[in-house]
Amino acid sequence: MLKPSPMKSLEGKVAIVTGGTFGVGRGIARALADSGARVFVTGRSAPEGAPIHDGITGIRCDHRLDAEVTAAFEHVAREAPAIDILVNNVWGGYERMVEDGAFTWGKPFWEQPLWRWDAMFSAGVRAHYHASQLAARAMVANRRGLIVNISTWAARKHIANVAYGVSKAATDKMTADMAFELQPHGVTVVSLYPGLVRTEKVMEAAAWLDLSNSESPEFTGRAVAALAADPDVLRHTGAALVSASVALDYGFTDIDGKSPRPLTLADV
Repeated sequence: MLKPSPMKSLEGKVAIVTGGTFGVGRGIARALADSGARVFVTGRSAPEGAPIHDGITGIRCDHRLDAEVTAAFEHVAREAPAIDILVNNVWGGYERMVEDGAFTWGKPFWEQPLWRWDAMFSAGVRAHYHASQLAARAMVANRRGLIVNISTWAARKHIANVAYGVSKAATDKMTADMAFELQPHGVTVVSLYPGLVRTEKVMEAAAWLDLSNSESPEFTGRAVAALAADPDVLRHTGAALVSASVALDYGFTDIDGKSPRPLTLADV
């Protein structure tokens, strides 16, 4: 059944988007703010304590450093009455794709730089785990909340490289197990799969890509907003959802009015 548009449905809600200064994270933050939420974004490039868009405040934070993560959540606790939404978007391992003149991203695992595995787990999976720990404590106390882990089809199918697939599979397993433990407390946890998103990096390569079924960064944010506004969102807990499928379910479109086609395992 189609649900009402999520626009302006999150008045009074507080959201944290990790890695929310660029790409998908920035789009999510803007969509949540447009829906009425007060949004805090974390990241190494976030302007500390400064408004970076209407309804969005930056907190400078390196998610590989536990003390900085704890300080960021303490910052939110001082300024907001609760944490209603956590979007774990921060990730590592995308940097330095070219080393010694070679593009390493798609190389077989025995030719991959070992640092990429560590980056995806420390700045990705572990960062999601730590942020979720801190958010969950407040959510359990209030018996409500939504945690969204940004993931991809690489969790289920070989895409790009082994480290990427294993780290995303770990993300989805973390979603399922966190959901199991949090469900009795009224807190929902889902993984969310964007499609091909028109991020800054993607648009740099637009001439070589088919963007006909692509999505704006805000589209995934609209999916998060729709889930957060759903009083029955707990029915989704533990699931891996596709942003475009969420759009069909809840009845919203992308910012250009288009409805991207949901991808399936066979498509990717």
